[in-house]
Amino acid sequence: MLSNVSDLDRVRLRLDRVRAAIGDIDPVFLDTPALECAPLGRALGCSMTLKIETLNPVRCFKGRGTETVVAAARENGVPRMVCASAGNLGQALAYSGSRRGLDVTVVAARTANPLKLRRIADLGAQVRVEGEDIEDARLLAREIAKADGAYLVEDSLDLATCEGAATIGLELVRDDPALDVVLVALGGGAMASGVGYAVRSLAGHAEMIGIQPAGAPAMALSWRRGTVVETDRIETIADGVAGRCPIPEVLDDLLVVLDDVVLVGEDSIKAGMRALHEHAGLVVEPSAALGVAAVLEQPERFAGRRVTTILCGSNVKPADFARWVLGAAPHKAEI
Repeated sequence: MLSNVSDLDRVRLRLDRVRAAIGDIDPVFLDTPALECAPLGRALGCSMTLKIETLNPVRCFKGRGTETVVAAARENGVPRMVCASAGNLGQALAYSGSRRGLDVTVVAARTANPLKLRRIADLGAQVRVEGEDIEDARLLAREIAKADGAYLVEDSLDLATCEGAATIGLELVRDDPALDVVLVALGGGAMASGVGYAVRSLAGHAEMIGIQPAGAPAMALSWRRGTVVETDRIETIADGVAGRCPIPEVLDDLLVVLDDVVLVGEDSIKAGMRALHEHAGLVVEPSAALGVAAVLEQPERFAGRRVTTILCGSNVKPADFARWVLGAAPHKAEI
């Protein structure tokens, strides 16, 4: 994969803008723990460092990007914002918008996680539920933006979402300049392109690998073929990275900053969640377990290596977590 300076010049991101984004981001999202977890490493056969992006008001990394987006929008006098979201982006935009006095509308599909939708509303945003999956929600969000004159936040296409996420990469390299391999969940591509760009720019020796569910492989297929490949269905519990229609501009960035893209199965995702709970005492959503799932499926590839994976979110329904991780039957009532 291409990785020299001239290649990085073709990527939409720039290091000066990424560094400047730090000043726009609520400190509650910054300087997150990067902890080597020895018990998990012993179970997986490699050194495993966990970059924990869940200890904040929205329990995911998305706040870094929405803080960057909303700060720019506020300076330009934008009064209203709208986005489509499976849940995490919506929570983050609601948080960032409300603390700056902006009206936020979040469009979600009927299949969206109810827990995430409740939290979006609790954070002050209006929630619209429409369509069967995230692609349907994106269409309605565009219509709302056009009709109401609202600013449309399109995750990954809106460069500020990638620049905010890239601050994770700055912290990774600062805390461990000798990074070996970084495993990053891959959905629309904001985190993978942002972190990949920062790490590639500052620690070019490190291997950057994107991980995607086999049940939502559109970006992986696109990366492997070098052109956009759309799929017709989504079949994964990892709703945070589930999409069918990759954005061409984001794919172009990923073709430069990622060394590989790996697909993992649903059983491996659940096993990854289970391993993080058993060995690190952490509750994570499926998307956050993709890196561990990749090591479980290809242990020989990572044996003896120093692996870092980003735990990108912990917004999971308790009943789902109990079923997937603990093997428990769902309760009638859920807090």
